[in-house]
Amino acid sequence: MFPNLRAEMARKGLTTNELSTCLGCSPKTIRNKFTGRSEFTRAELFKIKSTFFPDLTIEYLFQKQNTA
Repeated sequence: MFPNLRAEMARKGLTTNELSTCLGCSPKTIRNKFTGRSEFTRAELFKIKSTFFPDLTIEYLFQKQNTA
């Protein structure tokens, strides 16, 4: 899930550990959000965008991968 977010993280060399530190949660929680086991909250979406990707839209960053 979230291929655009993963690609942008790779471009910046950003790790899931850095995301978890920013959001105040464990790296496992971030992995669960990436795999769809749990959801990002609205506040988390805005925090990730404003902290790491202010020039990109939330719609782009959190577009889910098409499985069809």
